Amino acid sequence: MKFTEKAIKALKPTDQRQDIREDGKPGFYIRVFPSGAKSWIYLYKKDGLQRRLTIGSYPAMSLTEAHSAYADARLEVKRGGDPAEAQQEAKRQEKEADTVNQLAAEYLEKWAKPRKRSWQEDQRILEKDVLPTLGKKRAKDVTRRDIIRLLDKIASRGAPIAANRTQALLSKMFRFAIGRDIVHFSPCLEIAKSAPETKKDRVLSDDDIRQHWHGILASDMTEQTKVALLLQLVTAQRKGEVVAMRWDQIEGNVWTIPAENAKNKQTHRVPLSPQAMALLERVKNGSPWVFPAENGNHLRGDSVSRATRRYLMRIKKPTESDPNAKLTKDDPEWFTPHDFRRTAATNMTKLGYNRLTVSKVLNHVEGGVTAIYDRHSYDKEKRQALEAWGRKLDAILAEKQAESSNVVSIAR
Repeated sequence: MKFTEKAIKALKPTDQRQDIREDGKPGFYIRVFPSGAKSWIYLYKKDGLQRRLTIGSYPAMSLTEAHSAYADARLEVKRGGDPAEAQQEAKRQEKEADTVNQLAAEYLEKWAKPRKRSWQEDQRILEKDVLPTLGKKRAKDVTRRDIIRLLDKIASRGAPIAANRTQALLSKMFRFAIGRDIVHFSPCLEIAKSAPETKKDRVLSDDDIRQHWHGILASDMTEQTKVALLLQLVTAQRKGEVVAMRWDQIEGNVWTIPAENAKNKQTHRVPLSPQAMALLERVKNGSPWVFPAENGNHLRGDSVSRATRRYLMRIKKPTESDPNAKLTKDDPEWFTPHDFRRTAATNMTKLGYNRLTVSKVLNHVEGGVTAIYDRHSYDKEKRQALEAWGRKLDAILAEKQAESSNVVSIAR
């Protein structure tokens, strides 16, 4: 039979399935089912066995399109391929393709947990905003439009910064997915942020340091939260590293942060100034952790951040015009625990210590061949910088000694 669109359309179903071959095209058939459905079929032999490839259904695939697909499949067979087997494999892969739920679980287990102390924040964002919307969708089927709609939904509830954080997490997760051959491209590319963010550069003045040092000590924070927060100002170390401090990491007046706890995954020795040692005396305990939590682990960094926010929201004095006045993130007095680290680094620079020494104190990542071969620990330089900063901090706090009998030097 010579196939034409008119002839194919005119084919009527019977009680039996019909396979009708087109003249001049070996193995090319139209299959007519008793239900009236029609499919394009290619029959061929592979390794002595007959194989059947369903090319497509009519009328969704026209005769012209079916001819083209048949020609491609026939050429593949001539080259030694097996288009029916390739089709079955594609269907299997489609059926087994990871959903966003599965991708998120793999990302958390294989990437976030081994590398990020804040992996639980990633989990929280995924469970709150991403998985309820995209969780059942195949990861490879997620489009840029899906991501944009999700971010717009978060921003529309008045949380544009949360949308930015979600966008950053999704970008990281889909880059991970590319590396694991779960998807071939990221749907997060070239998406504008929901809100602009200014670079954080808050450095506390001497007056700020005095106010908040004494304010924190007089606050209702737990003693260990107070010390964990103030140690960031004294040592210039990261919040996550401070809260995970163990007593067996302290030898004499040196604290060794193990590689697994350090952000750059390099062991870091922190000389402890007299001011730091005095703070540690306030939290001596029988736990392996300097800052133990009730669950047997250590104090969490986000607990320190929450306590800081509560403290700041309580220190603004009400006025007649605003009896319920509270500090907000837009007020100049507002700070975060990380601002203590930046303040310490800035003061060490002001005291004349060069950027390399301060960078060593901060344990910043270094690049280049020189960094690979330079194994000098800089302990002497770091100690000089931290002790100089401690003396300046004592001087800053001592300026109020005459006004309050409760103010004492922190280094005793």
